[in-house]
Amino acid sequence: MAKELKTDMETILLQSNIKVTGSSGTAPETAGITTWIITNLSEASDATTSTGAGANARTAGTARVFTESQLKEVLRETWTSGGNPDCIMVGAFNKQKFSGFTGNATREVQAGEKQLFASIDVYDSDFGELSVFPNRFQNQADALVLQKDLWAVAYLRQFQLHDLAKTGDSERRQLLAEYALESRNEAGSGAVLDLTTS
Repeated sequence: MAKELKTDMETILLQSNIKVTGSSGTAPETAGITTWIITNLSEASDATTSTGAGANARTAGTARVFTESQLKEVLRETWTSGGNPDCIMVGAFNKQKFSGFTGNATREVQAGEKQLFASIDVYDSDFGELSVFPNRFQNQADALVLQKDLWAVAYLRQFQLHDLAKTGDSERRQLLAEYALESRNEAGSGAVLDLTTS
């Protein structure tokens, strides 16, 4: 159950949901990552950008094909803003698009082993190396360019296990965690948004 809860947490943190301030009748909610990133974006011309700080969700624009020039633009803007991104997260479809980027790369074939290396797992940009990996829990139309140490999960209550009342021979327990996405400096990261997913 802890693994399932952590999967739910990752999904929530990587979406564009907005923060909700809790009250006596309202449960608090954390904002997702794309409601924080506003400085270094490549998005469709008809998209509406968030104002930042998790206050409002962005409105997606017309989907467009993921290109290397979009990525390079975001990397340049992020570096100019003082960031040093170290990873790129994309959905499954756009991971395959990413692996089709040509850059200055030469594809290698291991003839003896009959293997063709067609995947890009490290992108060596003008501004440093970035790990590239697919993430099934994020919005599949987003390519997130992140400096990982500028993001954190801030816990109000760490994972806690509580015993509940027994019913017959069954034993029941409750697993709790209270958390929020912490953006330490959104300008150190960026995103390419509004991408096609099929």
